[in-house]
Amino acid sequence: MAEAPLPAIRSLPSWLLGRAAARGRALVAEALAAEDMKMWHHVVLSAVRDLAPVAQADLGRGVHLDPKDLVGILNDLQAAGLVLREAHPTDRRKNAVSLTGEGARLLKRCEKAARQANDELLAPLSAAERAQFMGLLIRISGTEG
Repeated sequence: MAEAPLPAIRSLPSWLLGRAAARGRALVAEALAAEDMKMWHHVVLSAVRDLAPVAQADLGRGVHLDPKDLVGILNDLQAAGLVLREAHPTDRRKNAVSLTGEGARLLKRCEKAARQANDELLAPLSAAERAQFMGLLIRISGTEG
């Protein structure tokens, strides 16, 4: 069986972006693991901080996470004392999620670790190249606006 034409594959922007993304995820996952945090737990914790008090369903939509997966992550975060789930202040039929003091402290440490991991990922680039790269990523990722 012939091998894949690696030079052709490696010249595709999508392949290169995938490799860079995989390296970035690995660096961030390793940094978060040092704080005993998983990637999706960090994403949810960060979203809770930004949106709190947030209805559980709105949180799931906001981070594009399946409701059953979100419940498992919130159960983990609540068991660790990092979030609270209480009746929503304006709609008692909904659960509202918010950070605890410990959750806020851990999130601050995790954000620092993630920034350091991203700095390592982008270390080969100058400050001007980083700014340009980020602008280009925003444009092609569809997150502009």
